[in-house]
Amino acid sequence: MQMTAERYLAAPREAVWAALNDLKTLRSSIPGCEALEWQGCETLKAEVRAKVGPVDARFRGKVTLRDRDPPNGYRIEGEGQGGAAGFASGFADVRLLPEGSGTLLRYRVEATIGGKLAQIGSRLIDAAAHKFADDFFERFARVVEPSPPALADESLPVVRVTRTGLRPMIWVPGLIALVALILLVFSRL
Repeated sequence: MQMTAERYLAAPREAVWAALNDLKTLRSSIPGCEALEWQGCETLKAEVRAKVGPVDARFRGKVTLRDRDPPNGYRIEGEGQGGAAGFASGFADVRLLPEGSGTLLRYRVEATIGGKLAQIGSRLIDAAAHKFADDFFERFARVVEPSPPALADESLPVVRVTRTGLRPMIWVPGLIALVALILLVFSRL
């Protein structure tokens, strides 16, 4: 499977880079993430629960960050096992480009899957991977992007909104977790 996309984030590149390297942010941005922890300075261990079509499994794997070039990007390499659901392995190249006052995040993912995941079919797997990526970036953006300014008009009722989700410093680990999840999801199919 191959996937290439880009996302605009209304946050400076340095903030996006910091969030992509923050475990708390990544953990909260990755759908189904049950565990994420560093194992050394370049490797993360992850556990993610995911459902792709009829396959629902817990994937365990590791992700290694290579070719780090702060704050420009890196390569994420990973592999995951989903028990009877199958396995996945692959990589993602991530680039952060300044764009106005924000950041353009470009990524390219290549993954190989096997087991039940491979039997589901490429359309379902591609759809699940795109949905997973969309969910991750929606959560990640809520953490990394600044909140809109509050209105100062006292004639309007005050509405308090409680934000939940990832903090800006979780983006880098989130991206790593995203790649791990994509690999895990594909290994489960």
